[in-house]
Amino acid sequence: MLLMELCQVCPVGVKLNSRLYALPFSAASIYPPLNPTIARMAKNANTVPGAGTNGRPIVFMDINIGETPAGRIKFELFTDIVPKTAENFRQLCTGEHRPNRQPVGYKHSIFHRVIKDFMVQGGDFLNSDGTGSTSIYGQKFEDENFKLKHESAGLLSMANSGPNTNGCQFFITSAACDFLDGKHVVFGKVLDSDGLLVMRKIENVPTGPNNRPKLTVKVTESGEM
Repeated sequence: MLLMELCQVCPVGVKLNSRLYALPFSAASIYPPLNPTIARMAKNANTVPGAGTNGRPIVFMDINIGETPAGRIKFELFTDIVPKTAENFRQLCTGEHRPNRQPVGYKHSIFHRVIKDFMVQGGDFLNSDGTGSTSIYGQKFEDENFKLKHESAGLLSMANSGPNTNGCQFFITSAACDFLDGKHVVFGKVLDSDGLLVMRKIENVPTGPNNRPKLTVKVTESGEM
């Protein structure tokens, strides 16, 4: 069974009944305080080296879990490797894309899917359930290239519903996911350990049907540094 409920845009090829993704979590394991093991995982997580190099843009998202501020995730975008994909994400972070003279993008959007030890997924600011797709280039755009691999936690990659169906949805890896190589376009990374810690907080939110967080995980602000 593929991870494709309700025709959602998502990382494909992952069995939902995997024991790895069936671990129970309670809200008390998130706030307060943060589990020390989660903090160590964030601090020690490997990411692609070269933060802020080659004039790459840095964008950010401020996250709330429920009504509690969880912190800021800063992303370095790989504009030198996948410029089209990175620019789509950048403009949706800043609100520069204004198809009807109104900014559209990630501010006030949610993370609608969380799978422990795999990824956290968001970006559907249209429907908030994984069915929406749009981009600065139109409803969908092509896979730019697959030069970068899903080799560590903290990588930013495009969610899709098949080849050449990129839009606004994205996910952040919480572990190496080499089975996604050649299927999803990696275009950025979490910049620092503070951002990885926020990602781990999201990863440990308890979930219900369709891996939807039981607490609302919301982007309260986004932009470019």
